[in-house]
Amino acid sequence: MLTEAVFRTDALQRSDRFAGWQQCVNNVIAPMEITSPHADDFWADHRLLRVEDTLLWPVRLQASRYRRTPRLIRQSDPGLLHMTLVRPGSGALHVEQGGLRSTVETHDLYVLDMSRPCDVRTADEPIVGVGVDLPRSLLPLPASVPLDDVLGRRLSGRHGFGALLTHFVTHLVDPADVYGPADAARLHRVLLDLAAGLLAGGLDRETALSPEARTRNLVLTIRSFIGGNFHDPRLTPAAVAAAHHISTRHLHRLFQQEGTTVAALIRNRRLERARRDLADPRLLDTPVQTIAARCGFRAPAHFSRVFRAAQGMSPSDYRHARFRERTEPVR
Repeated sequence: MLTEAVFRTDALQRSDRFAGWQQCVNNVIAPMEITSPHADDFWADHRLLRVEDTLLWPVRLQASRYRRTPRLIRQSDPGLLHMTLVRPGSGALHVEQGGLRSTVETHDLYVLDMSRPCDVRTADEPIVGVGVDLPRSLLPLPASVPLDDVLGRRLSGRHGFGALLTHFVTHLVDPADVYGPADAARLHRVLLDLAAGLLAGGLDRETALSPEARTRNLVLTIRSFIGGNFHDPRLTPAAVAAAHHISTRHLHRLFQQEGTTVAALIRNRRLERARRDLADPRLLDTPVQTIAARCGFRAPAHFSRVFRAAQGMSPSDYRHARFRERTEPVR
């Protein structure tokens, strides 16, 4: 099930806000020693999204410090791995675990084992991010794989599995994206696969992933690659296969299992962007053929044919129809 809860300190009396936040963190993750220079009038708000056995929580809060001590671990050890994706508007986070110290900034990630002592703090700037807490036992990684070399490290959210995980989690917690209970199992599996891929990549142990997880992550990587390169008219299934060091035949087999083809993914991504641009009033004076070229279509005639097949009307008629919808008075 996907379930959600909201916590805001401004719903509490001023004197109760910091204690309320401490209790919230203790309940959501695990008992922690929390301090803040703003404890007298603390503000924080977060949404808590549960996807099966995984918790995601976008959060904004004042500068504070969080410590898991041996005593608190003995008191409660939920066996969780904690990740934080640092988002724009946040100060740098100073992270320490197992003797490793890192400074984690916007678009970075870090991973902590909540069964071990750790320390996370900011100087005097707000924290803005998305926390992800998942049971270590659910990751598609052998329990024998040591995580020591990745815990507490700064991991990039701009490249590789860090970028995939950041993109996925950001959309998952976006209130505009609506997911139902039927989506939970698939979303949970994707989240675990991406988290395992991030950890395996950070450890240089990609072969530790199960074959099924490697296949699913390869498909996700290819989809992301297409999303970032669809505007290039040279993007073809052969080019996609070459970029991922696999044969075109293997590429086709991967997406047969997904019930689609790479050519269809490329075409649909280009059409999606073309529809958006044609409906954008700011681009009303941009020629249709210019929009087609920007979306990766080599020839205007080919674009018109493909667009008409998908939409039942020409690109120009689609643009005019969207314009009429915006300008006609509501009756």
